[in-house]
Amino acid sequence: MTEAQAANRVRPVIYQLMVRTFGNTREERVLNGTLAENGCGKFADINAAALASLKAMGFTHLWLTGVIEQASGTAYPTRPADDSDLLKGIAGSPYAIKDYFDVCPDYAQNPENRLEEFQCLLGRCHSFGLRVIIDFVPNHVARSYVSDVRPDESFGQGDDRSVFFHRDNHFYYLRPDDAGGGPPLKLPTAAIPGCDGRYAPETDYGRVTGNNAVTWAPSIHDWYETVKLNYGYDFTQDRSSAHLPGPATDVGEVPKTWRTMDQILAYWQGLGVDGFRADMAHLVPMEFWRWELNRARSRQADVFFCAEAYNNDPAKVTNGHVLDELLDAGFDAIYDDPSYDILEGIYDSGKWANDLDSSIFTGGRFHQSLRYAENHDEVRLANPNEWGGLGMHVGRPVSAVLFAMGRGPIMLYHGQEIGEPATEAKGFCGDNGRTSIFDYGAMPEFIKWVNGGKFDGGRLSDDQKALREWYGRLIHVTQSPAFTQGEFYGLNHANKDNPCFGRVGEDTVSGHWLYAFLRHDPKSQQSYLVVANFHGSETLRGAKVSIPEHAWQFLGRSSQRVWKFADRLDSAWSGQSVLGELALPDLAPCSALILEISH
Repeated sequence: MTEAQAANRVRPVIYQLMVRTFGNTREERVLNGTLAENGCGKFADINAAALASLKAMGFTHLWLTGVIEQASGTAYPTRPADDSDLLKGIAGSPYAIKDYFDVCPDYAQNPENRLEEFQCLLGRCHSFGLRVIIDFVPNHVARSYVSDVRPDESFGQGDDRSVFFHRDNHFYYLRPDDAGGGPPLKLPTAAIPGCDGRYAPETDYGRVTGNNAVTWAPSIHDWYETVKLNYGYDFTQDRSSAHLPGPATDVGEVPKTWRTMDQILAYWQGLGVDGFRADMAHLVPMEFWRWELNRARSRQADVFFCAEAYNNDPAKVTNGHVLDELLDAGFDAIYDDPSYDILEGIYDSGKWANDLDSSIFTGGRFHQSLRYAENHDEVRLANPNEWGGLGMHVGRPVSAVLFAMGRGPIMLYHGQEIGEPATEAKGFCGDNGRTSIFDYGAMPEFIKWVNGGKFDGGRLSDDQKALREWYGRLIHVTQSPAFTQGEFYGLNHANKDNPCFGRVGEDTVSGHWLYAFLRHDPKSQQSYLVVANFHGSETLRGAKVSIPEHAWQFLGRSSQRVWKFADRLDSAWSGQSVLGELALPDLAPCSALILEISH
């Protein structure tokens, strides 16, 4: 992408929602409940009122999580329920895909018309100017995968099961002497009621799990319900995949899995999907990504691709830094897990605000990072057992810093904006601080915003309404040029020896709970100072932030002049600097200021 194209591109503000829970308003639910007992959200629940509210809040993209058909314990007339040994939860994992060319029938009012209902949802989203992202899960599929829509494109068709690896096999097949005692495949579910630890189709052969477990007896900690896809290289040999085809290779000359995946992405693009969140993208060769993103963009130049990826995963398919490699391969954005981990660690593992400076990378990665305080894999901010047990307001300083620090996409997970705590155990996932992606359930606090399909927050508390309004203001202010086009300048390093920089208790160095940085766009000459108090109970009084001479040069300003600072986020406070130093107002616990700098 050229610099001019990047400047004109709207910064994605993503609202992640799981269809299963978004519109489900069933008030009475049971543990391990079926769809009939616990209910399920539908495509139709994402109605005009919901979309209008999300658009007004400032969102540009909707990530419709888990829409592709998955393995499930719910039967339909043309689709039997899956073997319970292959399921995590009755509803099933949205990352154990059963048919890549279909959508989950649970979400349709008329399951036989589920694709048409999904397309109607796409049309509604587009009519509100919202772009739609769905999951792309390239590393693995459900063990029961078979496509009814495109049977000729089913994974495993024509594979040679007699060998562990073949360039044009879809899967990796176990050998008799691999770990686990040989056939049949022995799943770790034998002790679970309704299971026997066997999957009949894999009696005489077996396949490697989605997390690379080469064994006939995967453990309960393995991704035993999924099988790993083969991109034309033997992952047991080394990380090198440099021998694989280049980005301009003809479609007939690439490994079979590449061709199938290209058909899948072309299919969804043809239906009107605007982008994809690639699950565990670091487990797939970079050569595939270069080839496939080139082809996807030849079909739609502005298709959006974001990668979930972790550089510390030893299974990554590169010897370099995988986040940089994925961006080089053509991704628009990559997950910023490092910053998330540090912020969570401030509350749960003794980290300091100063530690955030270690996540400020040079180069494109910093400004192409997708930042989030919640997603479907992470614990809820408002859960009483997580994030220091501080409740929903801990999201204010955390989200203010994450949303303001870079130019990359920002994301909010449904329920975060009204303090959904995920305190209800639903089944497979138990009471683990997360909203389950495996079970049929609902979000008790979110239901109050849905308010019978009005999506007006009519049943929310005043505190919840105020929090949602606060997130809306945060989104809108961080769409200003200083944040979408500007650069970052951290101030904590310059204030470590500043005794007035928010020290608490016996701190002898500053930067435990207070974090501050500048954002500046030279083109618009717009500048902001962002300040966050992460402490959960201490009001920081008399705090001052020193802005060193080099920082004033970064702003294109002089420290000798008086500059005005006015909060654009949560208050009417204003102040002015004196010789490069700004005295701050009292900073309440879990609060943030976004101060515009002017004459």
